[in-house]
Amino acid sequence: MEFIQTSKPEFTLRFATPDDAGLVLRYMRKLGTFQKMSDKITATEADFHRLLSEGRGETIFGQYDGETVAFIYFYQNSSAFTGQTGLYIDGFLVDEAMKGKGLGKIMMAYMSQLALERDCQRLEWGCLDWNEPAINFYRKLGAYSVDEMRIYRFGPEQLESNAVSFN
Repeated sequence: MEFIQTSKPEFTLRFATPDDAGLVLRYMRKLGTFQKMSDKITATEADFHRLLSEGRGETIFGQYDGETVAFIYFYQNSSAFTGQTGLYIDGFLVDEAMKGKGLGKIMMAYMSQLALERDCQRLEWGCLDWNEPAINFYRKLGAYSVDEMRIYRFGPEQLESNAVSFN
């Protein structure tokens, strides 16, 4: 297991392996609880094992004195509008007891570095509009909001019903 040293000697980062699927799921459930959306977390350990195995998603864990205290789940994307590639953060959480120590800032700095190393031109994520502490954190880092867009989604049932009309 390879650890990435940060500016804080007691805080290291490491990429998840498929064997970490259970830990990824635990962190997604923690995030869902924090976001008051625990019922929306339907992914399973097998789902995360598959996503990590196939390289369709990646996770970085933050470890403080050897204990996992944070995570970021992300994947690569691209834009037809700009022709740019980027990384999209789909899950980011620092354990409540560890907030205020600069760990989130270190993780976002690493994600920015990783995006540049992968020749990406952007790093994106969503944030719930009621989460003022996170919004303030992101703004302090220089992030800006794309407020003129709403995200729409087809779930499995809508995919099935819409796909039928193709044939």
